[in-house]
Amino acid sequence: MADILIIDDETSLANSLGFALRAEGYAVTSASTGEAGLAAAQASAPSLVLLDLRLPDGSGLDFLDRLRSALPDTPVVMISAHGDTRAAVQAVKRGAFDYLTKPFDLDDLLVTLRAATERQRMAQEIARYREAELARGEMVGESPPFEALLESVRRIGASSASRVLLLGESGTGKALVARAIHAHGARARGPFVEVNCASLPEHLIEAELFGAEKGSYTGADQKRVGLATLADGGTLFLDEVGELPLPLQAKLLHFLEDGSYRPIGSARSLTADARVIAATNRDLAAEVRAGAFREDLFYRLNVVQLRMPALRERGGDVLLLARHFAARYGRDERCAPVQFTPEAEAVLLAHRWPGNVRELRNLVERLTILGPGRSIGPDDLPPEMRAPTPSAATEGRSIGDELAETEKRLLEKALREAGGHRGRAAEILGISRHALKRRIQRLGAF
Repeated sequence: MADILIIDDETSLANSLGFALRAEGYAVTSASTGEAGLAAAQASAPSLVLLDLRLPDGSGLDFLDRLRSALPDTPVVMISAHGDTRAAVQAVKRGAFDYLTKPFDLDDLLVTLRAATERQRMAQEIARYREAELARGEMVGESPPFEALLESVRRIGASSASRVLLLGESGTGKALVARAIHAHGARARGPFVEVNCASLPEHLIEAELFGAEKGSYTGADQKRVGLATLADGGTLFLDEVGELPLPLQAKLLHFLEDGSYRPIGSARSLTADARVIAATNRDLAAEVRAGAFREDLFYRLNVVQLRMPALRERGGDVLLLARHFAARYGRDERCAPVQFTPEAEAVLLAHRWPGNVRELRNLVERLTILGPGRSIGPDDLPPEMRAPTPSAATEGRSIGDELAETEKRLLEKALREAGGHRGRAAEILGISRHALKRRIQRLGAF
Protein backbone atom coordinates (compact mmCIF):
# COMPACT_ATOMS: atom_id res chain seq x y z
CA MET A 1 0.00 0.00 0.00
CA ALA A 2 1.14 3.56 -0.68
CA ASP A 3 3.04 5.83 1.71
CA ILE A 4 1.19 9.09 2.40
CA LEU A 5 2.80 12.29 3.67
CA ILE A 6 0.46 14.85 5.26
CA ILE A 7 1.75 18.45 5.44
CA ASP A 8 -0.71 20.41 7.59
CA ASP A 9 -0.30 22.59 10.68
CA GLU A 10 -3.66 21.45 12.14
CA THR A 11 -2.36 18.70 14.40
CA SER A 12 -5.80 17.33 15.20
CA LEU A 13 -6.68 17.00 11.51
CA ALA A 14 -3.35 15.39 10.67
CA ASN A 15 -3.77 12.91 13.54
CA SER A 16 -7.34 11.98 12.61
CA LEU A 17 -6.44 11.63 8.91
CA GLY A 18 -3.45 9.52 9.83
CA PHE A 19 -5.57 7.24 12.02
CA ALA A 20 -8.23 6.82 9.30
CA LEU A 21 -5.72 6.21 6.51
CA ARG A 22 -3.72 3.69 8.53
CA ALA A 23 -6.95 1.80 9.11
CA GLU A 24 -7.21 1.59 5.30
CA GLY A 25 -3.72 0.12 5.07
CA TYR A 26 -1.73 3.24 4.20
CA ALA A 27 1.59 4.10 5.84
CA VAL A 28 1.31 7.71 7.03
CA THR A 29 3.77 10.35 8.20
CA SER A 30 3.07 14.02 8.83
CA ALA A 31 4.76 17.40 9.09
CA SER A 32 3.40 20.69 10.43
CA THR A 33 5.41 23.12 8.26
CA GLY A 34 6.25 23.35 4.60
CA GLU A 35 10.00 23.12 5.15
CA ALA A 36 9.66 20.07 7.39
CA GLY A 37 7.33 18.46 4.88
CA LEU A 38 9.67 19.15 1.98
CA ALA A 39 12.57 17.60 3.91
CA ALA A 40 10.45 14.56 4.80
CA ALA A 41 9.36 14.14 1.19
CA GLN A 42 12.92 14.30 -0.10
CA ALA A 43 14.12 11.85 2.53
CA SER A 44 11.38 9.22 2.11
CA ALA A 45 9.99 9.83 -1.43
CA PRO A 46 6.33 9.12 -0.48
CA SER A 47 3.80 7.72 -2.93
CA LEU A 48 1.53 10.74 -2.43
CA VAL A 49 1.50 14.07 -0.56
CA LEU A 50 -1.50 15.80 1.05
CA LEU A 51 -0.52 19.49 1.20
CA ASP A 52 -2.36 22.25 3.03
CA LEU A 53 -2.82 25.51 1.14
CA ARG A 54 -1.91 27.70 4.11
CA LEU A 55 1.13 26.82 6.23
CA PRO A 56 2.93 28.70 9.02
CA ASP A 57 6.06 29.23 6.93
CA GLY A 58 4.54 30.05 3.56
CA SER A 59 2.00 29.36 0.86
CA GLY A 60 1.21 25.75 0.05
CA LEU A 61 1.34 26.69 -3.64
CA ASP A 62 4.98 27.69 -3.28
CA PHE A 63 5.78 24.43 -1.54
CA LEU A 64 3.85 22.64 -4.28
CA ASP A 65 6.29 24.10 -6.81
CA ARG A 66 9.25 22.93 -4.75
CA LEU A 67 7.78 19.46 -4.27
CA ARG A 68 7.11 19.12 -8.00
CA SER A 69 10.69 20.18 -8.69
CA ALA A 70 12.21 17.74 -6.18
CA LEU A 71 9.82 14.81 -6.82
CA PRO A 72 8.19 15.35 -10.22
CA ASP A 73 6.54 11.92 -10.30
CA THR A 74 4.91 12.15 -6.85
CA PRO A 75 1.23 13.21 -6.98
CA VAL A 76 0.26 16.08 -4.66
CA VAL A 77 -3.31 16.69 -3.46
CA MET A 78 -3.96 20.18 -2.09
CA ILE A 79 -6.29 20.60 0.92
CA SER A 80 -7.71 23.78 2.40
CA ALA A 81 -10.42 25.05 4.70
CA HIS A 82 -11.12 27.80 2.22
CA GLY A 83 -13.29 27.03 -0.80
CA ASP A 84 -11.19 29.22 -3.06
CA THR A 85 -11.89 28.29 -6.68
CA ARG A 86 -9.05 30.47 -7.95
CA ALA A 87 -6.61 28.69 -5.61
CA ALA A 88 -7.90 25.32 -6.82
CA VAL A 89 -7.33 26.30 -10.45
CA GLN A 90 -3.85 27.61 -9.62
CA ALA A 91 -2.98 24.40 -7.76
CA VAL A 92 -3.98 22.18 -10.69
CA LYS A 93 -2.21 24.44 -13.18
CA ARG A 94 0.93 24.20 -11.09
CA GLY A 95 0.86 20.41 -11.07
CA ALA A 96 -1.44 19.31 -8.22
CA PHE A 97 -3.35 16.10 -8.94
CA ASP A 98 -6.50 17.40 -7.22
CA TYR A 99 -7.85 19.89 -4.68
CA LEU A 100 -10.04 19.06 -1.68
CA THR A 101 -11.88 21.55 0.54
CA LYS A 102 -12.12 20.95 4.29
CA PRO A 103 -14.12 19.39 5.77
CA PHE A 104 -14.09 16.59 3.24
CA ASP A 105 -15.60 13.15 3.45
CA LEU A 106 -13.15 10.29 4.05
CA ASP A 107 -14.63 8.34 1.16
CA ASP A 108 -13.99 11.27 -1.18
CA LEU A 109 -10.40 11.42 0.01
CA LEU A 110 -9.92 7.67 -0.49
CA VAL A 111 -11.30 7.88 -4.03
CA THR A 112 -8.88 10.71 -4.81
CA LEU A 113 -5.93 8.84 -3.28
CA ARG A 114 -6.71 5.66 -5.20
CA ALA A 115 -7.08 7.58 -8.45
CA ALA A 116 -3.77 9.37 -7.89
CA THR A 117 -1.83 6.24 -6.97
CA GLU A 118 -3.39 4.33 -9.89
CA ARG A 119 -2.38 7.04 -12.34
CA GLN A 120 1.13 7.01 -10.91
CA ARG A 121 1.25 3.21 -11.18
CA MET A 122 0.12 3.33 -14.81
CA ALA A 123 2.70 6.01 -15.65
CA GLN A 124 5.42 3.87 -14.08
CA GLU A 125 4.18 0.81 -15.97
CA ILE A 126 4.32 2.70 -19.26
CA ALA A 127 7.80 4.01 -18.48
CA ARG A 128 9.03 0.52 -17.58
CA TYR A 129 7.45 -0.96 -20.69
CA ARG A 130 9.12 1.64 -22.91
CA GLU A 131 12.42 1.09 -21.12
CA ALA A 132 12.21 -2.68 -21.56
CA GLU A 133 11.21 -2.31 -25.21
CA LEU A 134 14.10 0.08 -25.77
CA ALA A 135 16.52 -2.38 -24.20
CA ARG A 136 15.21 -5.29 -26.25
CA GLY A 137 14.96 -3.25 -29.45
CA GLU A 138 18.59 -2.08 -29.35
CA MET A 139 20.03 -5.51 -28.52
CA VAL A 140 20.42 -6.78 -32.06
CA GLY A 141 22.45 -9.81 -33.11
CA GLU A 142 22.53 -13.54 -33.70
CA SER A 143 26.21 -14.46 -33.39
CA PRO A 144 27.21 -17.06 -30.77
CA PRO A 145 28.91 -14.45 -28.51
CA PHE A 146 25.78 -12.29 -28.65
CA GLU A 147 23.44 -15.23 -27.95
CA ALA A 148 25.61 -16.17 -24.98
CA LEU A 149 25.40 -12.57 -23.76
CA LEU A 150 21.60 -12.59 -24.01
CA GLU A 151 21.38 -15.84 -22.07
CA SER A 152 23.61 -14.39 -19.34
CA VAL A 153 21.44 -11.27 -19.20
CA ARG A 154 18.32 -13.41 -18.70
CA ARG A 155 19.96 -15.56 -16.02
CA ILE A 156 21.44 -12.65 -14.10
CA GLY A 157 18.25 -10.62 -14.37
CA ALA A 158 16.13 -13.45 -12.98
CA SER A 159 18.63 -14.23 -10.21
CA SER A 160 18.88 -12.66 -6.77
CA ALA A 161 22.37 -11.31 -7.54
CA SER A 162 22.53 -7.81 -6.13
CA ARG A 163 26.03 -6.95 -7.38
CA VAL A 164 26.96 -7.26 -11.05
CA LEU A 165 30.14 -6.12 -12.78
CA LEU A 166 30.09 -5.47 -16.54
CA LEU A 167 33.50 -5.48 -18.21
CA GLY A 168 34.31 -4.59 -21.78
CA GLU A 169 35.66 -2.02 -24.17
CA SER A 170 34.03 1.37 -24.63
CA GLY A 171 31.04 1.34 -26.94
CA THR A 172 30.07 -2.30 -26.43
CA GLY A 173 26.68 -1.41 -24.93
CA LYS A 174 27.22 -1.86 -21.20
CA ALA A 175 24.48 0.64 -20.30
CA LEU A 176 22.07 -1.18 -22.60
CA VAL A 177 22.88 -4.52 -20.99
CA ALA A 178 22.43 -3.00 -17.53
CA ARG A 179 18.93 -1.85 -18.51
CA ALA A 180 18.16 -5.28 -19.94
CA ILE A 181 19.25 -7.00 -16.70
CA HIS A 182 16.98 -4.62 -14.79
CA ALA A 183 14.07 -5.25 -17.17
CA HIS A 184 14.41 -9.05 -16.81
CA GLY A 185 14.50 -9.07 -13.01
CA ALA A 186 12.14 -8.94 -10.08
CA ARG A 187 13.10 -5.28 -9.62
CA ALA A 188 11.80 -4.31 -13.07
CA ARG A 189 8.90 -2.47 -11.41
CA GLY A 190 11.36 -0.34 -9.49
CA PRO A 191 13.43 2.58 -10.79
CA PHE A 192 16.53 2.29 -12.98
CA VAL A 193 18.95 5.04 -11.94
CA GLU A 194 22.14 5.66 -13.91
CA VAL A 195 25.19 7.75 -13.04
CA ASN A 196 28.36 8.16 -15.08
CA CYS A 197 31.19 8.31 -12.56
CA ALA A 198 33.50 10.02 -15.08
CA SER A 199 31.14 12.86 -15.96
CA LEU A 200 31.18 14.75 -12.65
CA PRO A 201 33.90 16.60 -10.71
CA GLU A 202 35.16 14.68 -7.70
CA HIS A 203 33.52 17.00 -5.16
CA LEU A 204 30.08 16.45 -6.71
CA ILE A 205 30.11 12.67 -7.20
CA GLU A 206 29.44 11.93 -3.52
CA ALA A 207 26.55 14.41 -3.39
CA GLU A 208 25.12 12.94 -6.58
CA LEU A 209 25.32 9.39 -5.23
CA PHE A 210 24.38 9.83 -1.59
CA GLY A 211 22.77 13.28 -1.37
CA ALA A 212 23.66 16.38 0.60
CA GLU A 213 22.11 18.75 3.10
CA LYS A 214 21.59 22.39 2.22
CA GLY A 215 24.73 24.40 2.87
CA SER A 216 26.92 21.30 3.33
CA TYR A 217 29.35 22.46 0.62
CA THR A 218 29.94 25.49 -1.58
CA GLY A 219 27.08 25.78 -4.02
CA ALA A 220 24.71 23.52 -2.06
CA ASP A 221 21.87 26.04 -2.05
CA GLN A 222 19.24 23.35 -1.49
CA LYS A 223 18.97 19.82 -0.19
CA ARG A 224 19.98 17.18 -2.74
CA VAL A 225 18.38 13.74 -2.87
CA GLY A 226 21.01 11.12 -3.70
CA LEU A 227 20.68 8.64 -6.54
CA ALA A 228 21.01 5.81 -4.01
CA THR A 229 17.77 7.05 -2.44
CA LEU A 230 16.03 7.24 -5.81
CA ALA A 231 17.20 3.72 -6.73
CA ASP A 232 15.65 2.12 -3.63
CA GLY A 233 13.69 -0.96 -4.74
CA GLY A 234 15.27 -0.89 -8.20
CA THR A 235 18.68 -0.78 -9.85
CA LEU A 236 21.60 1.64 -9.45
CA PHE A 237 23.89 1.60 -12.49
CA LEU A 238 27.40 2.94 -11.90
CA ASP A 239 28.96 3.48 -15.32
CA GLU A 240 32.72 4.10 -15.53
CA VAL A 241 33.09 2.91 -11.92
CA GLY A 242 36.86 2.71 -12.41
CA GLU A 243 36.93 6.52 -12.45
CA LEU A 244 35.74 6.85 -8.85
CA PRO A 245 38.30 8.64 -6.65
CA LEU A 246 39.73 6.52 -3.82
CA PRO A 247 38.04 8.41 -0.93
CA LEU A 248 34.61 7.77 -2.43
CA GLN A 249 35.44 4.13 -3.13
CA ALA A 250 35.48 3.54 0.65
CA LYS A 251 32.01 5.06 1.03
CA LEU A 252 30.68 3.03 -1.89
CA LEU A 253 32.09 -0.12 -0.29
CA HIS A 254 30.22 0.68 2.93
CA PHE A 255 26.98 1.16 0.98
CA LEU A 256 27.47 -2.15 -0.84
CA GLU A 257 28.03 -4.01 2.42
CA ASP A 258 24.79 -3.12 4.20
CA GLY A 259 22.89 -0.60 2.05
CA SER A 260 23.54 2.28 4.45
CA TYR A 261 24.95 5.68 3.58
CA ARG A 262 25.01 9.21 4.97
CA PRO A 263 24.26 12.30 2.88
CA ILE A 264 26.91 15.01 3.06
CA GLY A 265 26.27 17.21 6.09
CA SER A 266 23.65 14.90 7.60
CA ALA A 267 23.81 13.55 11.13
CA ARG A 268 21.84 10.40 10.34
CA SER A 269 22.30 7.46 8.03
CA LEU A 270 19.81 6.28 5.43
CA THR A 271 19.40 2.88 3.82
CA ALA A 272 18.46 1.77 0.32
CA ASP A 273 17.85 -1.68 -1.13
CA ALA A 274 19.05 -1.63 -4.74
CA ARG A 275 20.72 -3.98 -7.17
CA VAL A 276 24.03 -2.35 -8.07
CA ILE A 277 25.40 -2.88 -11.57
CA ALA A 278 28.84 -1.41 -12.15
CA ALA A 279 30.56 -1.10 -15.52
CA THR A 280 34.06 -0.23 -16.66
CA ASN A 281 36.34 -0.49 -19.67
CA ARG A 282 39.35 -0.53 -17.37
CA ASP A 283 41.26 -3.60 -16.14
CA LEU A 284 40.23 -3.31 -12.51
CA ALA A 285 42.54 -6.11 -11.41
CA ALA A 286 45.47 -4.13 -12.83
CA GLU A 287 44.10 -0.98 -11.18
CA VAL A 288 44.07 -2.84 -7.86
CA ARG A 289 47.70 -3.88 -8.32
CA ALA A 290 48.60 -0.27 -9.14
CA GLY A 291 46.84 1.00 -6.02
CA ALA A 292 44.30 3.01 -8.01
CA PHE A 293 41.31 0.88 -7.05
CA ARG A 294 40.46 -0.70 -3.72
CA GLU A 295 40.86 -4.46 -3.68
CA ASP A 296 37.97 -4.98 -1.24
CA LEU A 297 35.66 -2.87 -3.43
CA PHE A 298 36.70 -4.83 -6.52
CA TYR A 299 35.76 -8.12 -4.89
CA ARG A 300 32.51 -6.65 -3.52
CA LEU A 301 31.48 -5.50 -6.99
CA ASN A 302 32.72 -8.63 -8.71
CA VAL A 303 30.08 -11.01 -7.33
CA VAL A 304 28.69 -11.75 -10.80
CA GLN A 305 30.88 -10.76 -13.73
CA LEU A 306 29.74 -10.38 -17.32
CA ARG A 307 32.17 -9.67 -20.14
CA MET A 308 30.87 -7.76 -23.13
CA PRO A 309 32.04 -9.09 -26.51
CA ALA A 310 33.71 -6.54 -28.77
CA LEU A 311 31.95 -5.89 -32.06
CA ARG A 312 34.86 -7.41 -34.03
CA GLU A 313 34.17 -10.69 -32.19
CA ARG A 314 30.52 -10.79 -33.30
CA GLY A 315 31.00 -11.54 -37.02
CA GLY A 316 27.87 -10.93 -39.10
CA ASP A 317 26.22 -8.93 -36.31
CA VAL A 318 28.03 -5.93 -37.81
CA LEU A 319 25.74 -6.04 -40.85
CA LEU A 320 22.62 -6.72 -38.79
CA LEU A 321 23.38 -3.70 -36.62
CA ALA A 322 24.23 -1.52 -39.63
CA ARG A 323 20.82 -2.28 -41.17
CA HIS A 324 19.10 -1.80 -37.82
CA PHE A 325 20.67 1.65 -37.34
CA ALA A 326 19.94 2.55 -40.99
CA ALA A 327 16.23 1.85 -40.42
CA ARG A 328 16.24 3.68 -37.10
CA TYR A 329 17.88 6.85 -38.38
CA GLY A 330 15.80 6.73 -41.53
CA ARG A 331 12.72 6.95 -39.30
CA ASP A 332 14.29 9.71 -37.22
CA GLU A 333 15.19 11.77 -40.30
CA ARG A 334 11.95 10.86 -42.11
CA CYS A 335 13.79 9.56 -45.14
CA ALA A 336 14.57 6.28 -46.82
CA PRO A 337 17.29 4.34 -44.98
CA VAL A 338 20.77 4.17 -46.43
CA GLN A 339 21.76 0.85 -48.00
CA PHE A 340 25.19 -0.74 -48.23
CA THR A 341 26.59 -2.29 -51.38
CA PRO A 342 28.22 -5.73 -51.09
CA GLU A 343 31.63 -4.03 -51.40
CA ALA A 344 30.80 -1.65 -48.55
CA GLU A 345 29.54 -4.55 -46.44
CA ALA A 346 32.88 -6.29 -46.99
CA VAL A 347 34.65 -3.19 -45.67
CA LEU A 348 32.36 -3.10 -42.63
CA LEU A 349 33.08 -6.75 -41.89
CA ALA A 350 36.84 -6.27 -42.25
CA HIS A 351 37.01 -3.20 -40.01
CA ARG A 352 38.21 -3.82 -36.42
CA TRP A 353 35.72 -1.34 -34.86
CA PRO A 354 37.84 0.08 -32.03
CA GLY A 355 34.80 2.13 -30.99
CA ASN A 356 32.54 -0.93 -31.15
CA VAL A 357 28.76 -0.55 -31.55
CA ARG A 358 28.92 3.15 -30.70
CA GLU A 359 31.31 3.74 -33.61
CA LEU A 360 29.02 1.85 -36.01
CA ARG A 361 25.92 3.67 -34.79
CA ASN A 362 27.56 7.08 -35.18
CA LEU A 363 28.78 6.15 -38.67
CA VAL A 364 25.31 5.13 -39.86
CA GLU A 365 23.75 8.25 -38.33
CA ARG A 366 26.28 10.46 -40.12
CA LEU A 367 25.75 8.66 -43.43
CA THR A 368 21.97 9.04 -43.07
CA ILE A 369 22.20 12.77 -42.38
CA LEU A 370 24.65 13.47 -45.20
CA GLY A 371 23.15 11.12 -47.78
CA PRO A 372 19.59 10.12 -46.95
CA GLY A 373 18.44 7.05 -48.86
CA ARG A 374 21.75 6.67 -50.66
CA SER A 375 23.42 3.44 -51.67
CA ILE A 376 26.65 3.44 -49.69
CA GLY A 377 29.78 2.17 -51.42
CA PRO A 378 33.34 1.79 -50.09
CA ASP A 379 34.27 5.33 -51.18
CA ASP A 380 31.49 6.73 -48.95
CA LEU A 381 33.07 5.19 -45.85
CA PRO A 382 35.79 6.92 -43.79
CA PRO A 383 39.31 6.60 -45.24
CA GLU A 384 40.63 4.82 -42.14
CA MET A 385 38.10 2.04 -42.71
CA ARG A 386 39.42 1.46 -46.25
CA ALA A 387 43.06 1.39 -45.10
CA PRO A 388 45.10 -1.82 -45.38
CA THR A 389 45.08 -4.25 -42.49
CA PRO A 390 47.50 -3.53 -39.60
CA SER A 391 51.20 -3.92 -40.35
CA ALA A 392 53.40 -6.59 -38.85
CA ALA A 393 54.54 -4.02 -36.28
CA THR A 394 51.07 -3.96 -34.76
CA GLU A 395 50.35 -7.69 -35.00
CA GLY A 396 50.50 -9.65 -31.77
CA ARG A 397 49.81 -6.67 -29.56
CA SER A 398 47.17 -7.10 -26.87
CA ILE A 399 43.78 -5.48 -27.19
CA GLY A 400 44.56 -3.63 -23.97
CA ASP A 401 47.69 -2.09 -25.51
CA GLU A 402 45.77 -1.02 -28.61
CA LEU A 403 42.97 0.45 -26.49
CA ALA A 404 45.43 2.40 -24.33
CA GLU A 405 47.17 3.77 -27.44
CA THR A 406 43.85 4.78 -28.99
CA GLU A 407 42.74 6.46 -25.77
CA LYS A 408 46.06 8.31 -25.50
CA ARG A 409 45.81 9.47 -29.11
CA LEU A 410 42.27 10.80 -28.51
CA LEU A 411 43.39 12.64 -25.35
CA GLU A 412 46.26 14.27 -27.20
CA LYS A 413 43.98 15.22 -30.11
CA ALA A 414 41.43 16.80 -27.76
CA LEU A 415 44.16 18.75 -25.97
CA ARG A 416 45.51 20.03 -29.29
CA GLU A 417 42.04 21.10 -30.43
CA ALA A 418 41.54 22.85 -27.08
CA GLY A 419 44.88 24.65 -27.35
CA GLY A 420 46.13 22.86 -24.25
CA HIS A 421 43.16 23.98 -22.12
CA ARG A 422 42.21 20.92 -20.09
CA GLY A 423 38.73 22.11 -19.19
CA ARG A 424 37.85 22.57 -22.87
CA ALA A 425 39.48 19.24 -23.77
CA ALA A 426 37.31 17.52 -21.16
CA GLU A 427 34.21 19.09 -22.73
CA ILE A 428 35.27 17.84 -26.18
CA LEU A 429 35.65 14.30 -24.81
CA GLY A 430 32.45 14.46 -22.77
CA ILE A 431 34.15 13.74 -19.44
CA SER A 432 34.88 15.79 -16.32
CA ARG A 433 38.12 17.74 -15.88
CA HIS A 434 39.05 15.44 -13.00
CA ALA A 435 38.47 12.32 -15.12
CA LEU A 436 40.68 13.86 -17.84
CA LYS A 437 43.41 14.53 -15.29
CA ARG A 438 43.28 10.95 -14.00
CA ARG A 439 43.49 9.53 -17.54
CA ILE A 440 46.40 11.78 -18.48
CA GLN A 441 48.26 10.61 -15.38
CA ARG A 442 47.48 6.96 -16.12
CA LEU A 443 48.38 7.07 -19.81
CA GLY A 444 51.21 9.56 -19.67
CA ALA A 445 49.63 11.76 -22.36
CA PHE A 446 51.24 15.20 -22.68
